[in-house]
Amino acid sequence: MLRNLILLPSVPSISGPVNSLDLPLLSSPLKPKLSSNSSIQTVQSRATRSNPQLSDVLPKIEEEGGGEGESKSWNECEELISSLNFSLEESNTILRKAFGFKHSPYWGEERIREIPTKETVNFSLNYLRGLGLSDDDLHKLLVKFPEVIGCDLDTELKSNVASLEKEWGIKGKVLRRLLLRNPKVLGFNVDCKGDCFAKCTRCWVRF
Repeated sequence: MLRNLILLPSVPSISGPVNSLDLPLLSSPLKPKLSSNSSIQTVQSRATRSNPQLSDVLPKIEEEGGGEGESKSWNECEELISSLNFSLEESNTILRKAFGFKHSPYWGEERIREIPTKETVNFSLNYLRGLGLSDDDLHKLLVKFPEVIGCDLDTELKSNVASLEKEWGIKGKVLRRLLLRNPKVLGFNVDCKGDCFAKCTRCWVRF
């Protein structure tokens, strides 16, 4: 039996405090080097880079035939809308509804997808400010009627405001209160006069 015993070397006991310098140092794990190819980014919104979960709500601009220029334009419009106290996700949803990337009963099936420009959106917002609407008012208006920035500035927004003043004498503070209560009047472009054209969401008969 004694022949089968394995003699182990004795381990000296440690007395007193252990000096950390006496212990072997563990090497830190190596971090893989990123190749230059990993820096290539797909065309996406600034919102996606700060929050990848937002990628699902962004329009797939590349699939629509767009490129970096259109992606930049979209991002600039997002920033304009977000300056009105909207999150980037909310701004993106507003743009999608306004320019045909998200279904909206207001447009029906007629809204062609369009990448907005910073200038176009800015012109519309500044025109609305000129009607006496503050940025807080614009926030409330866009919550109720995000499609407004997708309406044509001359043939719809300006034309409808002119009609409200000419036909009903609505202007100034009365106009401001009306727009906050029923902003969709800015996008009306049909007057069926009782003979329905099946475009009720954009018809003056609703006014």
